[in-house]
Amino acid sequence: MASWSRLVRFQAADGAERLGDLLVEDEQDLANKLQNNDLQAVELQGANLFGPLTRGNAVGVQKLLPVLRKSDVPIIRCIGLNYMKHIQEGGRNPPPYPSVFIKPNTCLAGFSEDIPIPEIAQEGTLDYEGELAIVIGKEGRNISKEAALEHVAGYCTSNDVSNRAWQRDPAKAGGVPQWCFSKGFDKFAPLGPMVVSPSVVGNASGLQLQTLVNGEERQNSPTNDLLFGVEDLVSFCSQGTTLEVGTVILTGTPSGVAMGMKEPNYLKNGDVVEVKISQLGSVKNTMVFEK
Repeated sequence: MASWSRLVRFQAADGAERLGDLLVEDEQDLANKLQNNDLQAVELQGANLFGPLTRGNAVGVQKLLPVLRKSDVPIIRCIGLNYMKHIQEGGRNPPPYPSVFIKPNTCLAGFSEDIPIPEIAQEGTLDYEGELAIVIGKEGRNISKEAALEHVAGYCTSNDVSNRAWQRDPAKAGGVPQWCFSKGFDKFAPLGPMVVSPSVVGNASGLQLQTLVNGEERQNSPTNDLLFGVEDLVSFCSQGTTLEVGTVILTGTPSGVAMGMKEPNYLKNGDVVEVKISQLGSVKNTMVFEK
């Protein structure tokens, strides 16, 4: 059992960077305390983010920092076509097993960081995918569904930023859709702002995910619309493959992506995408086209 409920990395009033257990009740309490500059966390000390951490005193939080860094995350495993309504909007049949692809850890970005869009990915098919992220806290291989939650450190909010032309256009992707290159550009996976323990949200099946683009709602779905839930995904991804500590699993996106619209409204330079998940907080990032 982790020694924390809501793991954060933060800057304290003395300017030092620390780990802490955030003292909030839910995402609304977090938003209120951020606005009132009244955020506190119990300081956590230890050599390893996912190892034993000793609880200290409650201290003021001057600024929240990205909780997971590239050095903490060996790889990002992603699941495609995993919300039933998203499968339907894409005109697909439900897959018999989870559909897995990979993002490198260079995709990691902070919860409020600008997302740099390289020139190769700017041609009018940039898309958002609000997602629940699983963070592995205990290494395992061939994990059973019954033991899956023992390997989960917690959950956070994410956006699987994607370029649809490089994913699906035969002129770029070839005859078979490819996902790794089209979704694997630097900082195409913002995460945060905290990792919330299963002791708070269980298997995360009772949460609500919402995505806003420039304040306009695009996605709104309960996580219980997942075809394959957290236990299924942790177990399947570990079959014959070691899930290392710090591995992030993005669980798929619900309906409402730009690609699924009758007239797709893809992201443009300067668009702000916010993904909110109840209990987990939000990521809010501006798309910035590189010159």
